[in-house]
Amino acid sequence: MQSQERVDVLIVGAGPVGLTLANMLGQRGVRTAVAEERATLIDYPRGVGLDDEALRTFQSIGLADRVLPHTVPNQIMRFVNHRRRLIAEIAPAVQPFGWPRRNGFVQPLVDAELVAGTERFPGVSVSWGHALVGFTQHADGVDVVLRKETGELVEMRASYVVGCDGGRSITRRLLDVTFDGTTSPTRWLVVDIANDPVGTPNIYVGADPLRPFVSVSIAHGIRRFEFMVKDGESTDEATTPEFLAARLGPFLPDPSAVEIMRSRVYTHHSRIAGVFRKGRVLLAGDAAHLMPVWQGQGYNSGIRDAMNLGWKLSAVVTGLAADGLLDTYDEERRAHALAMIKLSTAVGRVISPTNRLVAGVRDALLLAASRLPSLKRYVVEMRFKPMPRYDRGAVVHDPRSDRERSPVGTLFIQPTVALRDGRSVPLDEVLGTWFAVLAWNNSPLRVLGKQVADTWRAMGATLIDARPQPQLAWHGSDDPSVTVIGDVKGELKAWFDTHEESVLFLRPDRCVAAASVAQSVTLTSDRLVQALRLLPQDQPVAEVVA
Repeated sequence: MQSQERVDVLIVGAGPVGLTLANMLGQRGVRTAVAEERATLIDYPRGVGLDDEALRTFQSIGLADRVLPHTVPNQIMRFVNHRRRLIAEIAPAVQPFGWPRRNGFVQPLVDAELVAGTERFPGVSVSWGHALVGFTQHADGVDVVLRKETGELVEMRASYVVGCDGGRSITRRLLDVTFDGTTSPTRWLVVDIANDPVGTPNIYVGADPLRPFVSVSIAHGIRRFEFMVKDGESTDEATTPEFLAARLGPFLPDPSAVEIMRSRVYTHHSRIAGVFRKGRVLLAGDAAHLMPVWQGQGYNSGIRDAMNLGWKLSAVVTGLAADGLLDTYDEERRAHALAMIKLSTAVGRVISPTNRLVAGVRDALLLAASRLPSLKRYVVEMRFKPMPRYDRGAVVHDPRSDRERSPVGTLFIQPTVALRDGRSVPLDEVLGTWFAVLAWNNSPLRVLGKQVADTWRAMGATLIDARPQPQLAWHGSDDPSVTVIGDVKGELKAWFDTHEESVLFLRPDRCVAAASVAQSVTLTSDRLVQALRLLPQDQPVAEVVA
């Protein structure tokens, strides 16, 4: 057995969630090891859709530019009936978080960029062919045993362990955590084809009662088809060339002349772990929750987990916050993951009826809804998608405010802002990757007062003075510790115009942790420091940037 290695965080699983988390931790200087049972990355597509929140996360870890070449921005999802007639469409044009809301992507290539991203950080290592065997928790850490492909055992000591090892998570099983929910009895055949024989863009979901199907255009000439496997059709039969040719026949002139990348039969799961944290071991991604594919939120929900957990682990292991901050991970992520599971399950039920009468009623209702402007916007703009909104956790709500209207617990927008050097950049490029205090038409230094401002600066926070763009030319209230930005298109003004609060405390995941009018900001700051379990800092917290 090899001698024991010591790290701050051990991540079990080198999938997209584990790799995103590793990049976030590496960015903060956290010693991180990733252990993956497989010898290499999976080389075929699984997830096919990225949302704006995931791209914003990749932006925060400095990898958006590497990921974008493998995406299809503004991908439209069209629902068609058995005659291929359009009955509903999802095509959001708004970009409140600075990125298109729907994007096709090639997962193996994006995951490869996440692996390459970890190489920027000397404190991050990725070990392939290392399977988790067991672990023992102690008051100050976790002793872990891994098995290499050769059979050799490796010992490791980590302050925390995060299981990102998929729906069959060994980490979850070793924790003895339940995985509650259901598995659909319906099976689906998924087929990925190179050199796309169709070539048209976007996604088509065929709500055909004879055999529901999906056709997806992925980047780099990849086409995915999915077909429901009927009762009486065996899994072995569904993977034969004859079965596949019969399914592709209605879509292609020559279904035999296709380059199959992979084909397999799978079922949909709607499940969630009983707890996301047990002592010093946490669960994320598919290890914590599974959902049907219909809204493409399995991958994206896992990236949300990484974004929520990454900054909290960083704060705890670097001594910025107490261990209790990690309890807020389950508090915040569970409700939203459940909402996504319910949405994905519900959409699947709408798509999958094989009864002609039921399907006909559904089609009529969807067509009628598409003729009503308000309902059409609700669908087209994805207003049905549950957005993260934290009522408790690492947030502070003003007891005097109306929680329905309060921005606390929601994601802040990312408009383009102007800098004094003449550049226009996305807001997050100014906020940085850590905490930020942003005030509208005020200097945060002045409204906070020197003592409170020094507290936030010692924790590594960025102070932002947001103004109408014409005011960039005025330097009267300047301080070198405050960054001044101009509101290019009036989006910031419009946001603040709909809220009473004018000073925002933003978390590293761009969630509004607290907000208040300028005169109440000191009290709000004190309450937030307690909610975040922040510890006193004598020196500013240094940010590690690649």
